[in-house]
Amino acid sequence: MITSRDVARLAGVSQPTVSRALRDDPKVSEATKKRVRDAAVALGYSTSPIGRALAVGRSTRVGLVVTDLENQFYGHVIAPMHRELERLGYELVLITESSESGPVTEHVMGHGLCGVVLATTTVDSLLPARLRDRGVPFVYFNRTAQSVQADSVTVDPEAGIRELLREVIGSGHRRIGAIFGPRNTSTGEQRENTVRSVLDEHGLALAHRDVLHGPFDFATGFGGARTLLDREDPPTLVLCGNDVVALGALNSAAEMGVAVPAEVSIVGFDDLPTSGWALIRLSTVAYDLDEMSREAARLIVARVEEPDARPRHTIYPSRYVARATTSSPRA
Repeated sequence: MITSRDVARLAGVSQPTVSRALRDDPKVSEATKKRVRDAAVALGYSTSPIGRALAVGRSTRVGLVVTDLENQFYGHVIAPMHRELERLGYELVLITESSESGPVTEHVMGHGLCGVVLATTTVDSLLPARLRDRGVPFVYFNRTAQSVQADSVTVDPEAGIRELLREVIGSGHRRIGAIFGPRNTSTGEQRENTVRSVLDEHGLALAHRDVLHGPFDFATGFGGARTLLDREDPPTLVLCGNDVVALGALNSAAEMGVAVPAEVSIVGFDDLPTSGWALIRLSTVAYDLDEMSREAARLIVARVEEPDARPRHTIYPSRYVARATTSSPRA
């Protein structure tokens, strides 16, 4: 069976260069790509998922681990990640579990996955250590765990949050509430810390009673908004841990008869496609989720094909997108 090593020898390049050339990596010169492609054709080397699995003696199936399939955030991650993996000669396998304990590890090992993208990691998760100990390559997506170093794709929330708070504070908001994500996630912790730090620069702070936490889901936003808005002196602005939480908050406000943004402004984070719909027009902190998903695919493929390379960390910038759910507070 012809392998990528045979192609490398014939083309006069390294095996990693063969992998990069065949996936059209822009860092490889066109002349080298042509030499590698010509060698692959001459030897009959297959770059299809099945052909590559046979040729290199390992699977070309990459797992994406999520624990909340109902969260629409992951629906917008799957498609671009799948397309990029397919372009690189790999296939995506979705792994959904109610917890990140032993069964997930066994699922990965039992299905012969060559690598894993972790999209629901908590800071105290045991899964990264288990994968490391089993020799399974993995990439952190959107969240990280400091206990195990690995490739990662994350968002820097500072620019977007700073722009958001500068605008809403400038428009007169002082009583600010928040429905943050869970405390045991790096994204929840980082977003909350950034909000508190920037508010402090403006001489403001979040009142303890106006801060809630919960999973990044619709129910958290729905129940949280009801708690905050059902007070005699509710916040004039509610910051939400992500867009899904914000959608729950919007629905809760609608059921309570609280006008958005006339009586309360609501802001999300992620800029999911739904947030831009004309019926919703949610103000939010945005970043390039599609490109972030594709980058996770590229990183896990690179890690599978070059297991000894140094960990790589790609960080995407954020920006504030003002839409119809924010305005100046009512006098």
